[in-house]
Amino acid sequence: MTITLRPGSTVVFTGDSTTDCQRRESEDGLGFGYPLRIAGEWGFRHTNRPVTWLNAGIGGDKVMDLEARWQADVLDARPDVVSILAGVNDMGWHTLDPEKGYVIPVAEFEAGYDRLLAPLAAAGTELILIEPFLLPIHGVVEAGGGRVLIGEEERKEWRADLDPKIEVVHKLADEYGAYLIAADSMFAELAATTGPEYWAADGVHPTPAGHAALAAAWLHLVA
Repeated sequence: MTITLRPGSTVVFTGDSTTDCQRRESEDGLGFGYPLRIAGEWGFRHTNRPVTWLNAGIGGDKVMDLEARWQADVLDARPDVVSILAGVNDMGWHTLDPEKGYVIPVAEFEAGYDRLLAPLAAAGTELILIEPFLLPIHGVVEAGGGRVLIGEEERKEWRADLDPKIEVVHKLADEYGAYLIAADSMFAELAATTGPEYWAADGVHPTPAGHAALAAAWLHLVA
């Protein structure tokens, strides 16, 4: 089963920095990441089916931040399709930054994510949920106002926090009949032959190849 994008359809991408990709500084408002690649590839393939593509991602956002701007950024656009990639900022890696150090409980994450989906489902909007993902990179990241060396133990702790939230995304996709992109497992499989840095240099933010992989997986769901 795929989503049929009819002429004049509106698609909204939303989430955190992986979706944002400096979209507010870009002329078309799509940024430089996977939303731009999707829009470009669709336009190339389907010249007779123009689609309105909107990017509402904001770097650093958690699910509760999405909820605070959901009406204005998503619902008011009356979209036919909404694509959501959120959850990595709800992961415990933000405990490195004292100002962002509150760990989001799984139940709170699920309840907030559910509140995002409910009005869209009621309106008959098609939903695409993208798993948050974390590749096993070790090295220096920007956090807590400085550069922090991250090792195996930190990654294990983050993984233990993120995995249950990935399960929540799967659960909600089932409950709402949403399409699911299993990005975490996709990148794990891709990284097995290339190394993780090829797809996300810091384990979270995709390289150009990583954005291309997300776009390809997304386009596989639409026709």
